[in-house]
Amino acid sequence: MTTPQKLKLSEEALVEALKRRDIIAMRALYDMYGAALLGVILRITQHTELAEDLLQETFLKIWHASDKYDATKGRLFTWMMNIARNLAIDKLRSKDFKNEGKNQDIENNVAVIDNQKKQIINIELLGLRDLVSGLKPELSSVLEMVYYSGFTHAEAAEALNLPLGTVKTRIRMAIIELRKQFNFGRQ
Repeated sequence: MTTPQKLKLSEEALVEALKRRDIIAMRALYDMYGAALLGVILRITQHTELAEDLLQETFLKIWHASDKYDATKGRLFTWMMNIARNLAIDKLRSKDFKNEGKNQDIENNVAVIDNQKKQIINIELLGLRDLVSGLKPELSSVLEMVYYSGFTHAEAAEALNLPLGTVKTRIRMAIIELRKQFNFGRQ
């Protein structure tokens, strides 16, 4: 039985064994060049899991295309490296990969939402509470209820005994007034 150590001594013997579809040659090839090819792929993709998958695809392609290797055109490692590099680049250019980058896993979305909920904006630091208190009482009371106390527009209308349209109009007027005050303070 041929061992990987004996095949490691001669690249020609390794290529011949690979062309004969000798599984021992493939194992030796993986042992000798797997880490280097993974490094090439990882530098291109920047994703460990993807690089490992592409390394497997690389060795499958090497296995199936071993009869196409021509020693007169370059060394075996260079040929294999080009296969790995091309597979990695093709993957990054693929539509599937680009779409995967746009879509997040559900676990990632939950984490993002949790982090967003943990971020509390301190309106005191913005001076917003002072600006609101400087509004006309009918405008500030509606804003206080809706934005600080969490009332819906309908709940605020009911609590203030006002029509819903009036509450919405007062909120709109208050926001316009706040914008004016906020922008005036920036100039």
